[in-house]
Amino acid sequence: MRENNIKIIISGGGSGGHVFPAIAIANALKNNIENVEILFIGAKGKMEMEKVPEAGFKIIGLWISGLQRKLTVRNLMFPFKVILSLMKAKKIIRNFKPDVVVGVGGYASGPTLRVASKMKIPTLIQEQNSYPGITNKILSKSVNKICVAYNGMEKYFPKEKIYITGNPVRKEVIKLQGKKDRAMEHFNLTDEKKILLVIGGSLGARTINESIHKNLELFKENNLQVIWQTGKYYIDIAKDAVKNYADDGINAYEFIKKMDLAYAAADIVVSRAGAIAISELCAVKKPCILIPSPNVAEDHQTKNAMTLFNYNAAILVKDIEAKDKLGEVIIELLNDEQQQHQLIEKISSLAFKDPAKTIADVILSLIKK
Repeated sequence: MRENNIKIIISGGGSGGHVFPAIAIANALKNNIENVEILFIGAKGKMEMEKVPEAGFKIIGLWISGLQRKLTVRNLMFPFKVILSLMKAKKIIRNFKPDVVVGVGGYASGPTLRVASKMKIPTLIQEQNSYPGITNKILSKSVNKICVAYNGMEKYFPKEKIYITGNPVRKEVIKLQGKKDRAMEHFNLTDEKKILLVIGGSLGARTINESIHKNLELFKENNLQVIWQTGKYYIDIAKDAVKNYADDGINAYEFIKKMDLAYAAADIVVSRAGAIAISELCAVKKPCILIPSPNVAEDHQTKNAMTLFNYNAAILVKDIEAKDKLGEVIIELLNDEQQQHQLIEKISSLAFKDPAKTIADVILSLIKK
């Protein structure tokens, strides 16, 4: 590798599904190149402005947000935000002089990648979902390379630019070997009963929470222990609901910090269908029931979940049907070991080996010698 510093800008964010992959890519670049300088460009007020510095990287914020679906003052401000963000992105890129600019999706990646492409700087986007957002569809025409996590993405992107790499996941979360005993102790569970892990995202998912709440007695009757992550909006209701089930191994948590131990303990997982959640489930090789959120842009989660469902790698329950069906579906899967093994086999085959390093290698291939 050349002696002078390699400079890389990573842009995007808005949610954990964009921010955590971006940090994983940055860490992979740092681990593979001795002289690398990485600068993040995010959106002011979004989670990347907090999470990126926590991970040890510098970030600059653009004043940018998405369009609302109805006429609002924020929509009237949108054209001004875009113009100012393009101007600021141009200034940042001129001052930093990056060798490559990477977009991971989210509001900030649009202006940054557009400016970089016009300045003839090598560019790459990383698309986490099986159905790309509108920003990445537009950017795909001008960027040099596109890293994706699913087959069949040539429907949306130029085929010659696509690299199938998988989604970067947090390495510490998917290392489960030898952790089962520690996991049982951490969550105060017994290995004599099966364990259900319920994760609805960091803020929680109301439909999943209400569905689990409704079926607590059913879980007790079927000797099923539960690790239930509720998010902050449902934790008080859930804590009150599980009071009578503590001796049965049914417990509620606002947020699970030790996700590796939660995965290590789990026999079955109920989860939303965000791209990174799915990538983690593939990596930890757990039979899962996916309940896509209907409240995300362009219904990404349903399309992600359908990709696994069509491959027989996951069970799919629609959000609108969860309250009526979820308890029954969980117990059916619990009692069907053959289906559990089939789901594990299929979902395992979808896991990628070290996606962050693979993406880092594609990024490095763009650097002009």
